[in-house]
Amino acid sequence: MLKSCLSSPLDHDTKGSLGLLVGRLMFGLIMAFAHGMGKVPPSQGLFDGVTAMGLPLPGFMAWAAGLAEFAGGLLIAVGLFTRPAALLWIVTMLVAAFVAHGADPFQKKELALLYLSFSVVLMGLGGGKFSLDNLLSKKIS
Repeated sequence: MLKSCLSSPLDHDTKGSLGLLVGRLMFGLIMAFAHGMGKVPPSQGLFDGVTAMGLPLPGFMAWAAGLAEFAGGLLIAVGLFTRPAALLWIVTMLVAAFVAHGADPFQKKELALLYLSFSVVLMGLGGGKFSLDNLLSKKIS
């Protein structure tokens, strides 16, 4: 009975790819619109925050963070340049978790760590079967 409830006509690869698609869409769109959209163009507060962290080239870094979150989120959602966008998220989330929120309690770091974790997954798996990366790789080969 339990086995019949858990089984489906989809093969394992398709189930995993659908799960990855849902994750990409959710994480990518939330990152883009809830976190990144307000940072492009960077506000004075973001410039000041990056400067206070002691990062080099604070103007460039503020733009890089905003674009990594907004444009990177959109790219991840559609599965285009997934691994490079995930790498940008990794760098941004490492800074967010361990520099911007380095002295803060875990609850302040938690969201950045979740995005960091999913970014590492995306670096390993790429965009998956249902991504523009996969579609383009088929057209090129």
